[in-house]
Amino acid sequence: MMSKTTVKDVSTVAEPAPEPTAGASRAEGGSRALALLLVITGAAGVLAAWVITLDKFKLLEAKVAGTTFTPGCSLNPVVSCGSVMESDQAAVFGFPNPVLGLVTYGIVVCVGMSLLAGARFPRWYWLTFNAGTLFGVGFCTWLQFQSLYRINALCLWCCLAWVATIIMFWYVTSFNVRKGFLPAPTWLKSFFGEFTWVLPVLHIGIIGMMILTRWWDFWTS
Repeated sequence: MMSKTTVKDVSTVAEPAPEPTAGASRAEGGSRALALLLVITGAAGVLAAWVITLDKFKLLEAKVAGTTFTPGCSLNPVVSCGSVMESDQAAVFGFPNPVLGLVTYGIVVCVGMSLLAGARFPRWYWLTFNAGTLFGVGFCTWLQFQSLYRINALCLWCCLAWVATIIMFWYVTSFNVRKGFLPAPTWLKSFFGEFTWVLPVLHIGIIGMMILTRWWDFWTS
């Protein structure tokens, strides 16, 4: 009696899929709350940059015509948008700062809308986005110092852009820490998971206290 042996055709057998590498190739989509936060803060930044850009054009047109133009947000000697717009710091890169804001805040809105549509981004994308928000909050910090101690005036629209940038920076950083895209100890991941809101509130509160104390005599007079 002869036994039959079955030879399996290896060319038709699918190879097992390779194990996915942790972190590097993993794509993540943000929550609906994060997406809406990016859309709202990005839109606030675009609005502030747009209004400042229009007022900057009107200031230039007034100078050419030999007339004067006072922006609507110039309320008193301290809250004086015109003084800020005409300063050297308002065009630190050789062009008006709001032009940069129109582009960068527009990108933030696009990222938020993509997340709402279900987009998922790899680690390098999230880290690049986080680096962009870090640059934004660093630039805003420099502008805050210049505004308080060099220009000696505040622009309300600039303040709106500062607040929007601070909020988006801390929440994007929180996302990257919690997802493991940024290395962090377990306690920090837990903190970001429960108390992310503390950091932007504290950050904005410190700036508010600096503004309050810088012109304390004016506010209380």
